[in-house]
Amino acid sequence: MNNEIITKAGEFIASQRDCILALIDTDGYPTAARITPSKTEGIERIFIGNNIDSNWANRAGNCNRASICYSSDRPECNVTLVGTIEVLTTDLELKKEMWSEWMSTYYSGPEDPKYCVLRFTAQRYSLFLDGKQARGTH
Repeated sequence: MNNEIITKAGEFIASQRDCILALIDTDGYPTAARITPSKTEGIERIFIGNNIDSNWANRAGNCNRASICYSSDRPECNVTLVGTIEVLTTDLELKKEMWSEWMSTYYSGPEDPKYCVLRFTAQRYSLFLDGKQARGTH
């Protein structure tokens, strides 16, 4: 049954525009903000195009523990993932793959040194979809 819910959860998060990313700040407190991912790979990995000088990139560089939550107006849809996050700056192919045209407002292109990719890798999950729950680890 978990495989069915995990597959549905992956489809659900791929259909969502935004999610909430929670990171630990420099004082050791959790902070959460709405973000727009560039790409998802099921519930295992989420990629976010970002600025190397942003609070998110700085916090991820200081502490790699993170959580991402997807939910909808429907109360029976909630996907919470806990894992690690990395700041990637040198993988040009990945930066090109994660690039969206709206980013040109902030960066000259995927090669811009201010543009980075945050890669979240889930280690555990808590899913509630269509009245069914699943919890586990990867």
